[in-house]
Amino acid sequence: MDLHAAQDALKARAPFIPEIAVVLGSGLGALADCVEAQQGLSIPFTELPGFPAQTVEGHAGRLVFCELEGRRVLLQAGRFHYYEGHSLDLVTAPMRLYGRLGIPAVLHTNAAGALHPGFRVGELMVLRDHINFMGEHPLRGPNVPPGPRFPDMTEAYDPGLRAKLHQAAQAVGQRLQEGVYLAVSGPSYETPAEIRAFRAMGADAVGMSTVPEVLVARHEGMKVAAVSCLCNMGAGILPQPLAHQEVLEAGKAASAAFANLVRAFLRQ
Repeated sequence: MDLHAAQDALKARAPFIPEIAVVLGSGLGALADCVEAQQGLSIPFTELPGFPAQTVEGHAGRLVFCELEGRRVLLQAGRFHYYEGHSLDLVTAPMRLYGRLGIPAVLHTNAAGALHPGFRVGELMVLRDHINFMGEHPLRGPNVPPGPRFPDMTEAYDPGLRAKLHQAAQAVGQRLQEGVYLAVSGPSYETPAEIRAFRAMGADAVGMSTVPEVLVARHEGMKVAAVSCLCNMGAGILPQPLAHQEVLEAGKAASAAFANLVRAFLRQ
């Protein structure tokens, strides 16, 4: 994907260089509708050359430049998913744009299924590490300079930012879990046998996004943190079947807690 036109368009319209970008996952986009965001600059994805419209419910599809808690922030309301048929080049294109724009850090969020028996639906989990089980790698192909050919992922999720998330949770009286996120391609939910296998591999949550974007963000040199909203239990853990509406409803129920966590994190 040729990002030059989108890069030029974003640079021309950006009112400032954000201190951090925040990617809002399924059901968590309410932060992009807050008062501060409404006073900021909103750019629909479709106004960036090469970016299509969003097709997944719960993803608005726009970028919002605004000030939150005294910080200059870029809110990304929605994302492109591999399961929609998009290439990983498009899925990770926002990270390339943010790197070129000079944004130093990014906070990713997503909706995920909980695998850890001690986790509960509605809780938030900060990512300590991940397992890429999507079957494809976004850095495959010619290397994109100035990133290294073989980027180190020992600390894909910045320890300092993780510590600040825990401090933020403590400040607002929230229980914040921490664990390993496993990414699958989707779009079907996993089978109970797959869930048992993922638990044996050391995964605490499973989802269909974030990992490709994290890999490219790190390749771009940005610091990364990520939080999952645990919107359901993995298949077979509870007797009922899984549904996307359940994920959206759990995300909406947790949106206030999530917004409080992000605001406290920005104040750190």
